[in-house]
Amino acid sequence: MGEQEYDKEQLRILRNAFKAFDQENEGFIETSNVQTILEMLGQKLEDKVIKNLIMEQDKAKTGKLNFSQFCALAARFVEVEEDAEAVARELKEAFRVYDKEGKGYLTVKVLRDILHELDDKLSNNELDMIIEEIDADGSGTVDFDEFMTVMQG
Repeated sequence: MGEQEYDKEQLRILRNAFKAFDQENEGFIETSNVQTILEMLGQKLEDKVIKNLIMEQDKAKTGKLNFSQFCALAARFVEVEEDAEAVARELKEAFRVYDKEGKGYLTVKVLRDILHELDDKLSNNELDMIIEEIDADGSGTVDFDEFMTVMQG
C-alpha cells in the first residue's frame, strides 16, 4: 500500500509516531516498539494481536519495520477527525439526494428509512422515539437543520 492511499492527516500522525521511535533516522523501527506506538495512538491491544499484526508485516522476522510496513500495520488505528465544513457538505449532499422533489424537507417516513439504513438494529419503538424528538413540532417533516442535528448525533 503506497503513501498516496492514506489521508494527509493520517500520514502526518503516522510519520510523527514513526519518527519518535526512529530517532537515529535509520528508516525503520524495532517491532518491540509497536505496542507502545499503538498505545500512543489510543489502541490497547492484546499481546497476541500485536504479534499477529507484526508477523503480517515482518515476514522475514527481522524485528524491524520500515515506514511502509509500519503504515500498513498502524493506519487502521489512526482515526482522523473530519472537519465540520466537509461533514456539512456531505450531509447537505445526502439531504439533497433524499429530498428528491427539492422541497427543502424530508418526510419522517424518509427519515425513518435513512435511520434504519444506518442502523438496522434500531427497533420501531426506538425509531419512533428518535423521530418524535427530531420532529418536536409534529409537522411530519424534517428540514435541513433538523437533519444535520440528527446526523451529527
